[in-house]
Amino acid sequence: MPSILIIEDDQRIRESLATRLSERGHDVETVARAIDGVEQAVSGSFDVVVLDLGLPDLDGAEALRMIRAVSQVPVVVATARDDEADIISVLDAGADDYVIKPYSADHLAARIRAVLRRSGDAVEEDTITVAGLQLDLNAHEATLDGRDLELTARAFDLLAYLANRPGKLISKRELLAEVWRQPYGGADKTVDVHVSWLRKELGETAANPTYIHTRRGVGIRLVDPSR
Repeated sequence: MPSILIIEDDQRIRESLATRLSERGHDVETVARAIDGVEQAVSGSFDVVVLDLGLPDLDGAEALRMIRAVSQVPVVVATARDDEADIISVLDAGADDYVIKPYSADHLAARIRAVLRRSGDAVEEDTITVAGLQLDLNAHEATLDGRDLELTARAFDLLAYLANRPGKLISKRELLAEVWRQPYGGADKTVDVHVSWLRKELGETAANPTYIHTRRGVGIRLVDPSR
């Protein structure tokens, strides 16, 4: 997984992002000051930098220019500044993307993936592992405690989407949009049927779930049963 440097002075945001991105498998380092961030950003140790603009010792835009003077590391600016002139100026100064606060960790992670794909430096996950469940994304195969799971292509995609977000409640609307590519909605029953198939393969039931848990009216999540 790509390594990420977060330059953010707000401790709450800094720690929350570090925790959420680390849970997704990223190697994350954080700093609160621009100068410290510039020094680490140009070291060559990181695949992408997440940079706030409102930093206490140096404006983030100036930090970006310092980074760009010696490094082409991808930089995602994540800030509360939403003035169009600021956005254009920062992108022209070399930022690869611009995210306006407030944003979720999942939103930021998606922007990071997109930036890395464009830069050609993306490090793709070949496997996803949650306890005894393992998914080989290249082979489109899944095993549970070493036993092959018999899954349709769509069921595998659904399982992979959930497994790549362990513990997170995912709404049926999001699943229909991201797995079935139905951004304007679809039949919830479609999701229910595939979840039922997955549970059968995983050897569990809705009454006695192990990996797949649902919360009526909220969503579905895949959890690590060993935790």
